Amino acid sequence: MADERGRAEATRSRSSTAERPRADEPRVEGPGGEPARAGQARAEPPVRRTPLDEALTGYLDHLAVERGLAANTLGAYRRDLRRYVDFLLSLGLDDPAKVAERDVTSFLAAIRTGEDGAAALSASSAARHVVAVRGFHRFLLLEGRTAIDPAGQVQPPSPPKRLPKAISLDAVERVLAAAGPPETATGLRDRALLELLYGCGARISEAVGCAIDDLDLQSGLIRLKGKGDKERIVPVGSYAVAALEAYLVRGRKSLAEKGRGSPAVFLNARGGPLSRQSAWAVLAGAADRAELSGKVSPHTLRHSFATHLLEGGADVRVVQELLGHASVTTTQLYTRVTADTLREVYVAAHPRALQA
Repeated sequence: MADERGRAEATRSRSSTAERPRADEPRVEGPGGEPARAGQARAEPPVRRTPLDEALTGYLDHLAVERGLAANTLGAYRRDLRRYVDFLLSLGLDDPAKVAERDVTSFLAAIRTGEDGAAALSASSAARHVVAVRGFHRFLLLEGRTAIDPAGQVQPPSPPKRLPKAISLDAVERVLAAAGPPETATGLRDRALLELLYGCGARISEAVGCAIDDLDLQSGLIRLKGKGDKERIVPVGSYAVAALEAYLVRGRKSLAEKGRGSPAVFLNARGGPLSRQSAWAVLAGAADRAELSGKVSPHTLRHSFATHLLEGGADVRVVQELLGHASVTTTQLYTRVTADTLREVYVAAHPRALQA
């Protein structure tokens, strides 16, 4: 009996010794500061967020909530500014109040050459980064987070001016005719999508973002949600209306039966909303079947829509409203395309256009 009591006491002593940490071992604590139990995972130290990180989060929240930027635009701002913040942190700058103009110009030089460890950028991509950085610092100044705006005088590089690319009406009709077999649901969808892109000059994101409630085919109108969630109502041509009606009556129902009741006009083969990438592939396939030379993108149809309107005598202000441009200056790029076309016709046709 005494032997059994001795063995029990020895067992408790060994157990107590095993549970008690050695003096040279770090004390492991639980979430509330109490000693961690056996088997409890060691808590990871919290990631330190710098004042610069906090400022970036605040600016992105401002863009999303107060400015109402679209998800794609917000994502571009996040990527561009994350690269900028990482560059500043590599210089030992963790507070926006410590940033000087030379730091901003150093960032511009680094992204042009790739010296910051990421890919070197073209003039147009670098200009987009600088615009984002200037907006970031202007926001911090207005919010009272900084006393100066170190980016206010930094000018973005001037990219070469490229005129919008448009294709002829004959090429557009060939692309539309090659959209897809009209006896299938996806063929009807593809024809309706391409007719809509050219018929009202919609951006690809605006087209795939259309819901059934945005259509008023009886009146020939459609509501588009553009950049910054700005809405506009634009007319739709008779060809696009006919293609949409054919798709809605004979094609969309069979696609919708495979999904969960999406309100989107254009559905994929699983009944969900058609993505921008899939819509792009629809146009690329049609252009390939139409045997068009050169790259044809959804913006090509948008450019062609504007150019053909101006060539037909439409006022530039009207085209601005149809395209949803915030400034008429953007729309006036298309007038340069039309002017070049007129100049070519003039030189070829007028007897005194060229010197003898």
